[in-house]
Amino acid sequence: MRVLLAPDRLSGALTAVAAARALARGWAEGAPDVDLAEAPMSDGAAGLLDVVAAARGGTLVPATVPGPLGEPVPAAVLHVPGAGGGTAYVEADQVLGRHLVAEPDRRAAATAGTSAGLGELLAAAVRTGAGRVVVGLGGAAVHDAGAGLLAALARALGTGPAPAGLERGGAALATLAPLPAATLSGVRAGLGGADLVLALADDAPLLGLHGAGALLGQDPAVGPATAQELERAIGHGAAVLEKAAAGLARRPALAVVGGTDEATTRTRLARQEGTGAGGGAAFALRLLGARALPGAEVVADAVGLAKHVAEADLVVTGTTVLDAAALTASVPATVGRLAMARGVPVVVVAEEVVTSRHEVAQIGVNGTYELVERRRGRPAPGPATPVARLEARATRLARTWSV
Repeated sequence: MRVLLAPDRLSGALTAVAAARALARGWAEGAPDVDLAEAPMSDGAAGLLDVVAAARGGTLVPATVPGPLGEPVPAAVLHVPGAGGGTAYVEADQVLGRHLVAEPDRRAAATAGTSAGLGELLAAAVRTGAGRVVVGLGGAAVHDAGAGLLAALARALGTGPAPAGLERGGAALATLAPLPAATLSGVRAGLGGADLVLALADDAPLLGLHGAGALLGQDPAVGPATAQELERAIGHGAAVLEKAAAGLARRPALAVVGGTDEATTRTRLARQEGTGAGGGAAFALRLLGARALPGAEVVADAVGLAKHVAEADLVVTGTTVLDAAALTASVPATVGRLAMARGVPVVVVAEEVVTSRHEVAQIGVNGTYELVERRRGRPAPGPATPVARLEARATRLARTWSV
């Protein structure tokens, strides 16, 4: 029997690579004769570089760039050689992630934080000579519609000065002056024709009742009043940026969508799904011609998941929370659909399961298990560390599923 272990990251320091190894150790304990294969996964957020490097190798290009509040943070770009210069992978969470900001500073990061660090990482990716650049985007501590990213790209790529207002944070966009089309066209030219692909772990739009700004209001450190002020400021800034982009030549990512003309598509870009990812960095990158795709699907292609699934008799994946949202675009959903197409059963291990058997069956999942077993609604006694708990759960599953 061949078992494929393809988990996403779990909480804390349990990366997808570490989770796959823990599952392998536990499964081998419960079923020593099983052939195990590991294909750790990511949804495009934290851990993107780890899982691609584990599957494809490549060279890490280190960089020190500005964090959410301008402080220097260590980061890296992964360059994987290949045709056309290969592919460079950029993980936005390294420079925009919420883990970089302490709770007392979350409001300042949301209103005055900048995505400039991501712009510098993108410039480093372009300098590798890669013909394709994949940018993994999820949640972020900043909310500036990618304005800081655009300014940093203009500076780093030598395409000319960008208006200073772009790097002052989301709140400052309320007074952003009109931009010449040359501001964006220069950045596009500096990208050298690289194919920009966004691997989105977050499908919230930039603006609107369910947009990235509205979600900020649910954070007590930010609050609804501040979120509403930011929504107005971002709305103005997004309109200015879209107007500057309207004078540029047609690009594939901004061509006709859903039967509408290009001008209408641009006007509504800030309200399209996924443009709020990375604090709006996805919005700015779409203006530059980037293609937006579900992050887990992009990673699945990068690690050759379909081939691994085709060779397996059982697939085991994992995630933090398996809920209704995870049934559409997530690692378990992507794994499940690939396996269902090939008739391979799938088991999910999650820290929390908030779905029914009927719901998960629709995405090809045959069994769901919480990391810690419950007795009478309470966690049962077990190992103390997350790694040990995952190993123990895998050992029990091996004895049930390995036949």
